Amino acid sequence: MFKRLALLIALVSALAVPVPSAFAQGSLSDTYEGADLIDSGKAFFGSASQGLASLVEQAVSQFGLPNGYILGEDAGGALFAGARYGEGVLYTRNAGEYNVYWQGPSVGFDVGGDGSKVMMLVYNLNQIQDVLGRFVGVDGSAYIVGGFGMTVIKRSNIVMVPIRSGVGARLGVNIGYLKFTNEPTWNPF
Repeated sequence: MFKRLALLIALVSALAVPVPSAFAQGSLSDTYEGADLIDSGKAFFGSASQGLASLVEQAVSQFGLPNGYILGEDAGGALFAGARYGEGVLYTRNAGEYNVYWQGPSVGFDVGGDGSKVMMLVYNLNQIQDVLGRFVGVDGSAYIVGGFGMTVIKRSNIVMVPIRSGVGARLGVNIGYLKFTNEPTWNPF
């Protein structure tokens, strides 16, 4: 069963998402320093920003400096199968700001629900449309009330590191994907 699930996720992540011409931009190369990310995150997360610096430092030490980041909000829930929906703004140094939306299903040993403020560090972004599409990852959660958490999702050489500060009650491990689009939708697939 898990082999079939992995094959299905690999197949789905390979599907292309149509890209509007407004997202077609040149190469993105300018990166963000860790201090810039921490300052933006503190302004966004507010009083809940304790712990953000250590997660940003961990991501930067593992993946280097990102050339984009997303600030937004999302919510998800699961009873073994689940879904997550969110929206935010992609910030880049030399291509501006763009609204993005994400949604995706998950399957696993996962129960509960949560709502989060999210900062996603984006690596190896060559053009804005590279952020659109499906990014596969494994997520684990164990909290009641709230806290910070970090996961990694990937497609080809594009890596995203969502850092969430959420409230809710959630316990489990799941595998799934997030599909990033330029328009909101209720369809998690």
